[in-house]
Order: sequence, then structure tokens, then C-alpha cells
Amino acid sequence: MNCPHCDFSDSRMKLHRHLGEAHLDRVTTEHDVETGKMKYIVECPMCGLKYQHAVKPRYKDPRFLEEYKAEIALVAFDQLLYHLEDKHPQEAEIDAPNSKDQTSNPDDSL
Repeated sequence: MNCPHCDFSDSRMKLHRHLGEAHLDRVTTEHDVETGKMKYIVECPMCGLKYQHAVKPRYKDPRFLEEYKAEIALVAFDQLLYHLEDKHPQEAEIDAPNSKDQTSNPDDSL
């Protein structure tokens, strides 16, 4: 699978790790002071879609976003990889599953 930000290419798991190590700056976080709500935002570099999702810490400390930036980014990059697999499989060079895997239900592993 190809990295959407550079020329790195490897398995999905290694790409996920690479994104977290090399492209942490591609995930932004926001904190609304009035409501206390926090979210992360990751943009698809291929189509510009911005995926955002609430971050729900157990407490409303805005330092949470900075302290857990790497972990939040990994969640965001996982969503980006799902998007790439679904919407940009050719550009991401997703390997087609072999015939053995085609008969299994992907939800069975959840």
C-alpha cells in the first residue's frame, strides 16, 4: 500500500506505523473552549475530503490533545486508510485479496 504523502510503500500495518512516525503533522486537533469539545481532523490528500471525529477524553483537560497526539493521530490515520481502501484503491495500490480470503467474511474478525 502506498503512502498518500510520500513515496513509502509497504503493508497496511507498516504504512499505518509510518504515517504515525513521519506524518504526524497531517492530523490536526481542535478544542472548543466554550463547550469543552475536542476533535481530530485528517484530510485525504487525493480528494480533499476532511474526516473529523470527536475525541472523548475522560476529562475536559485541553492538554489531553497534546499529550495523546500520537495516539489520536493513529486513530485518524486508520480512518484515512479505510478511506483510501474504499475510495482510492488504485492510487493506494491495494493488493487484491487472494482467492482463499475472498470466501471469508471481513466482519468475522471483529
